Amino acid sequence: MLRLKGMGDLARLLKESWSLVEEHQDKVAGYFYARIFLSHPDLRDLFPVHMDIQRSRLLNAIVTAVQTLEDPEKFDDYLRGLGRDHRKFHVEPAHYEVVGGALIEAMRQFAGEQWGVEYDQAWADAYAVIAAKMLAGAEADTNPPYWYAEVVSHERRASDIAVFTVLPMQPLEYRAGQYLSLECPRFQPRLWRTYSPANAPRRDNTIEFHVRAVGAGWVSSALVRRLEVGDMIRLAAPMGAMNLDRRSTRDAVFVAGGTGLAPVKSLLEELTRYNRTRWVHVFFGARTRDDLYDLAELNRLAARYPWLSVVTACSDDPTFPGEQGNISDVVARYGPWNEHDFFVSGSGQMVKATMRTLAELQVPSVRIKYDSFGD
Repeated sequence: MLRLKGMGDLARLLKESWSLVEEHQDKVAGYFYARIFLSHPDLRDLFPVHMDIQRSRLLNAIVTAVQTLEDPEKFDDYLRGLGRDHRKFHVEPAHYEVVGGALIEAMRQFAGEQWGVEYDQAWADAYAVIAAKMLAGAEADTNPPYWYAEVVSHERRASDIAVFTVLPMQPLEYRAGQYLSLECPRFQPRLWRTYSPANAPRRDNTIEFHVRAVGAGWVSSALVRRLEVGDMIRLAAPMGAMNLDRRSTRDAVFVAGGTGLAPVKSLLEELTRYNRTRWVHVFFGARTRDDLYDLAELNRLAARYPWLSVVTACSDDPTFPGEQGNISDVVARYGPWNEHDFFVSGSGQMVKATMRTLAELQVPSVRIKYDSFGD
């Protein structure tokens, strides 16, 4: 499929051609969906009623995947996982061809005279590789496309934060540190968002989630303010690789911002089941003390397990008795850290700041795993 040109040449053509339309992304996305829905009206039912959020999401995912093909091994597992994940949308093999054709047609429409047949071929070749890997992942998956789960508890921890527990109707296997796509059909049908379980897999199969209502977030607001015990949600296949390596003997540092604490708690729960030799440091940061919504539970864990220490910080609460400032800066005051494994979870801005700090502290990137999220 890619034998007509080398990977380096392909990557150059993809990036060159994308630069021709990059400033018209919203128009490209609008045309892209118009082509899909005009040619195949039945596909409209696969998408949410509100398209304002979705409009750029699918296009950006495709473009990002296409532009990273120069490192195919790294993205092989990711694309196969993406294919498994897309089963929740009832995507069929024929749909991939429709989407690929609409993508190239939309880009050609807004690129102008500089667009050439070579760009057409480059995007067709790259998209074909992506589609093949995603289809292979979907076909190899023996799980259902999604699991129904009943809400068995729901607790508001702050005005915009909720902690709730669900019980899947069938066993759902995942690893501590992974994330799941979640849909709330009662309030926002066909709108899926990713959230990390806040617990390692348990014998009773229950899964806990920590959610903050983000701005005008359709899904997060419903989960925090409207979800009730007895409601049914849907969960899709687990993804992500922020997992523990049981072979590692290095001490570990967990850096969590806000509800980024969820996957950290999942990993801590796994560690409580086997760890005897690794010191574990948790840095938990938020804007104000009210946003340190699960601190009591963290402190209980630290009191029970001598190998665990917890440091908390607030960036906008001068009377808070703990550390002051952004959590990334607080981490830098401790250490040294260059012999530790790091796990970082929080908003995109928090993760980027922490990654910059760790680079300055000369923590090798191969020892850092991270999870960045938003609604």
